[in-house]
Amino acid sequence: MNTITAATEAHVTVATIRTWARRGVIAATKAAGRWVINAASLARRIAIGAMKRPARPLTVTIDTLLAVGGNRWQRGGMDRIYFSNPAELAGLETSHYKSGNIAGATWQGESISNSQAYKLAGSIDKLWYDTADGQFHARFGYDESREASRAEVFTAAVTGIRTAIAAL
Repeated sequence: MNTITAATEAHVTVATIRTWARRGVIAATKAAGRWVINAASLARRIAIGAMKRPARPLTVTIDTLLAVGGNRWQRGGMDRIYFSNPAELAGLETSHYKSGNIAGATWQGESISNSQAYKLAGSIDKLWYDTADGQFHARFGYDESREASRAEVFTAAVTGIRTAIAAL
């Protein structure tokens, strides 16, 4: 299985799955620059994690948002937590050449063209959580992919943040 499917199944982030694979916590191999996760090994890791901690309710707080990669910004009576990687949180995985250009991309586990990956990455310019109203907000970019609309990328990014918080 791929990293997005594994992350969804384990209720952790894709970055956590990659870290587990790199450290040998789960059995995984790299094929064509992407991790292929052994399902039985992942199931064992999920079982170990379930034994260690009881289920707890999802609480979106400033501390949990900072713990999953947010950056706090306060000015002029505003208090926001910004996220610098909304497309990655939504499920965009890219590999790059040394020049920085995209060499290959997947969107939520499906292979997509490099041009669509650029468009998905540019569909959300900024993503933040406003502590005053307790809501996620986004400033949309100029690009829109045929793979997903800007609104779908925003919804997937917020879901990715909530999944990461639940995994804490």
